[in-house]
Amino acid sequence: MGKVMIIGCGGVASVAIHKCCQNSDVFTELCIASRTVSKCDALKEKLQPHTKTKITTAQVDANDVDALIRLIEKEKPEVVLNLALPYQDLTIMDACLATKVHYVDTANYEPEDTAKFEYKWQWDYRERYEKAGITALLGSGFDPGVTSVFSAYALKHYFDEINYIDILDCNAGDHGYPFATNFNPEINIREVSAKGSYWEDGHWVETEPMEIKRVYNFPEIGEKDMYLLHHEEIESLALNIPGIKRIRFFMTFGQSYLTHLKCLENVGMTSIEPIMFEGKEIVPLQFLKAVLPDPSSLGPRTKGKTNIGCIFIGKKDGKEKTLYIYNTCDHQECYKEVGSQAVAYTTGVPAMIGAMMVLTGTWRKPGVYNMEEFDPDPFMDALNKWGLPWKISEHPDLVD
Repeated sequence: MGKVMIIGCGGVASVAIHKCCQNSDVFTELCIASRTVSKCDALKEKLQPHTKTKITTAQVDANDVDALIRLIEKEKPEVVLNLALPYQDLTIMDACLATKVHYVDTANYEPEDTAKFEYKWQWDYRERYEKAGITALLGSGFDPGVTSVFSAYALKHYFDEINYIDILDCNAGDHGYPFATNFNPEINIREVSAKGSYWEDGHWVETEPMEIKRVYNFPEIGEKDMYLLHHEEIESLALNIPGIKRIRFFMTFGQSYLTHLKCLENVGMTSIEPIMFEGKEIVPLQFLKAVLPDPSSLGPRTKGKTNIGCIFIGKKDGKEKTLYIYNTCDHQECYKEVGSQAVAYTTGVPAMIGAMMVLTGTWRKPGVYNMEEFDPDPFMDALNKWGLPWKISEHPDLVD
């Protein structure tokens, strides 16, 4: 079918690459490119004997547009799947624009110097991508990503209009460390220590970090504390889902995690402001990242499940209706299959599916799009097929 270039070789990329290799009828060729080419080579060595997909590797600095352009021109992929850091989205989008190659990512751009992630920088590319005749598919992870597809699916099959969406992200995994993060510590801690916000009646309502707490009884998991955070899919869903009055995003955190985080915050270790240390400039949060366990090392020791989904309240045939679409994923099952825990798995699988949608032409139109702007059905079918089956509850517990 076609060739994809994956930029990045961390936990999520590893899952996406495993899944592309399982899906070798679609992904006939794969180029894995990263700053540390030895990581790419090790993955190629592990996977090549077991897949028909032809794998090549390359070294590239994702901050260097010219180097990216040279690599894309040499490898000639049809789609570039960006699984590098969110800070590198724009350089990779620039390179795809220059080479007229389709672009897919899992997380929206955030500048390195401010913990503020929003879509405006990437939406600014709409006209240029349209003129170039190429597709950019933004946020093809789980949240954002699958949560947006769930929303489009609910609207298409169950509602005339959706008025309220609560996105709930529960990780009930236990890795046995006093404190560690399940994905890139820098991104994770920036997200959690930023102010929260939700969308209501056409505008953003800002909250203090962790100010709003609810307890929810998650299917297959049980009761967990969850906290309202800002999350990027709220921004696009607010534009694209008709009838919307409020969208909130909640994530679960255990008390131990929050206590450690508060302590680290109080002593300045989560700051992104550079400081001088022994004559050298360092960023405290980046130093903290260096001393924390590497998220990719948590796989073998993490037990338990994740549950991520959306609760919808809206109207069908003039009557109020509620619906909950969710996926549960088992950390140990994921580790057995692809050598990663469920947090990387739930992002890596949809990254592969998004790339497949664009590569096969199922989702393809010139411009820059969020996930909910395409027909959700083929993506929902692929989730069931490739390891993230979803369930529907028509009478869920609601979040007050």
